[in-house]
Amino acid sequence: MIEIDDKIVSLDLLRECFLCDLQRCKGLCCVEGNAGAPLEAEEVAMLEAEYGHYRPYLTGEGIAAIEQQGFMVPDEEGDRTTPLVNGAQCAYAYTENGVTLCAVERAYREGRCGFRKPISCHLYPIRVVRFSNGTLGLNYHRWEVCRPAVACGRRAGIPVYKALREPIIRRFGEEFYKALEAAEEYLREQEPRDGRS
Repeated sequence: MIEIDDKIVSLDLLRECFLCDLQRCKGLCCVEGNAGAPLEAEEVAMLEAEYGHYRPYLTGEGIAAIEQQGFMVPDEEGDRTTPLVNGAQCAYAYTENGVTLCAVERAYREGRCGFRKPISCHLYPIRVVRFSNGTLGLNYHRWEVCRPAVACGRRAGIPVYKALREPIIRRFGEEFYKALEAAEEYLREQEPRDGRS
């Protein structure tokens, strides 16, 4: 672990490889799991405010789930999460050419919506935890459905944090991303070369 400002960062973000491979995983992260994606309080308000803009891209089942459950559902620990369709697929998801995608992000990309998508989805497989003292922990979440992304990242030689440059900057700012780059460089310099320590 390394500490950058008020964040404790798992070294896995710098050492492990990852690069989404949607054609292989088919967007299963939006379908599998035992709960919806985590939501920030302000994101619930944004999802509600922008509903009319991304609603045309939702499935009928997704619309019904949102209208029955609301824009968020508390999980077992009381945290806010996205509603699900039949306890599985995210209500904000739709399928195109066999790949599950985010309706909110589609509306954003087409200029119809001012909210991109929940930051927890954008940052995945980084999971952020908030400790009681206000410090944030950034961990690498390993999940079987992301094995194609691990293989793709290894082939490309891209560490987790570099694959997630845009969402990291969106959530934590450019300076934090630069600090991650510096930390990776420092760790690389500390590695033994030619078998010498």
